[in-house]
Amino acid sequence: MYKNFSQSHLGGRPKAGGFRGGGGGHGRGAGRGGRGGGARFGGAYIDKSKFINKPSATVAHSKPEHYTPENNFTDFAIDNRLKTNIASKNYFVPTPIQDKIIPHILLGKDVVGIANTGTGKTAAFLLPLIDKMLKAPNERVLIMVPTRELAQQIESELRDFANHLSMRSVCAVGGASIGMQIKALSGRPQFLIGTPGRLKDLSDRGRIRLKEYSTVVLDEADRMLDMGFINDVKMMLSQMPVSRHTLFFSATMSREIENLVRAFLKDPVVVSVKTGDTPDAIEQDIVEVPVGHNKFDVLVGLLSKPGFDKVLVFGKTKWGVQRLAEQLSGKGFKAESIHGNKSQPQRVRALSLFKQHHMNILCATDVAARGLDIAGVSHVINYDQPATYEDYVHRIGRTGRGGKKGQALTFI
Repeated sequence: MYKNFSQSHLGGRPKAGGFRGGGGGHGRGAGRGGRGGGARFGGAYIDKSKFINKPSATVAHSKPEHYTPENNFTDFAIDNRLKTNIASKNYFVPTPIQDKIIPHILLGKDVVGIANTGTGKTAAFLLPLIDKMLKAPNERVLIMVPTRELAQQIESELRDFANHLSMRSVCAVGGASIGMQIKALSGRPQFLIGTPGRLKDLSDRGRIRLKEYSTVVLDEADRMLDMGFINDVKMMLSQMPVSRHTLFFSATMSREIENLVRAFLKDPVVVSVKTGDTPDAIEQDIVEVPVGHNKFDVLVGLLSKPGFDKVLVFGKTKWGVQRLAEQLSGKGFKAESIHGNKSQPQRVRALSLFKQHHMNILCATDVAARGLDIAGVSHVINYDQPATYEDYVHRIGRTGRGGKKGQALTFI
């Protein structure tokens, strides 16, 4: 465990411590567990063993299990122009969720997709829906997501896949000019991508008419429920056409999600390709802070080691994350922060700098824990422990993506 690093770097002793199936706090002791080595935040308890997963040498050196898809992208019954755009992104073999769910969406079936983070869910619904809009250009698609960053990422992928196909889209999120969004909506875009709060605001103002959207996607549906959007989501779904095409994507199938599916989907095909809570590609370990030593100093020691090339550091609070980024910058690191107190342009800028390697440490609250696809994240560090194990799973899912190796470290 990385407690050995703490000892060697600082000295001292570590603290003891029923559907149809288809194919941060920075004070003393912040973030430490109790004698049992777990964590308790907001009533949740996570045993520290849940933060440790070190693949054995046999597993690490064996050939990974290979998935043989039933289709190639060229096999799907989609427009040839779209196939050209897919190939231009070097997409040739679909991921399991894409392989299993795209045929059902192309047939117009309601679907529920359950898959680990980083498995290609976005392309799994965008590709068949772009094809649908090419064949029925007067129809409209509404995509609801929990965070601004995920909405912008989906729109970016949509633009890539729909290049030269005369597709129009609007990204409607808070923190950005609603006036500009209203102006863009006057052009009747085929795709409207947004967060529930801003979408409800636009609906209340009469700027969008939900009954005009015959297709709806709920991406990261479990997170939208966790964030308290359930009533807004139900309200908007109830105002859409009864004979709509509804697609749900989620990393988990909770009782609340099942209830939502029963209420709003018709005879859905459920496609689950979830292989476990966390991928084996992510090596997980804990960092035990030695008694009498400063947690921040331990973090600095870690970030100074070779291999910590692109690091996402999660904290619990907005002010804590901001302070942490400022402290790291003061130590000479290239660090930025992203949290709810930052304006939308500031958040976009921080993400862009991180994605483009202009800085290599991004300190974030859980606004960055879900859905974001950031290439090449070498490490996720939970400087403050997550409130729930599900939050932990999504946090560490920012590394080890696309079959690459990653490491996740959690301070205890």
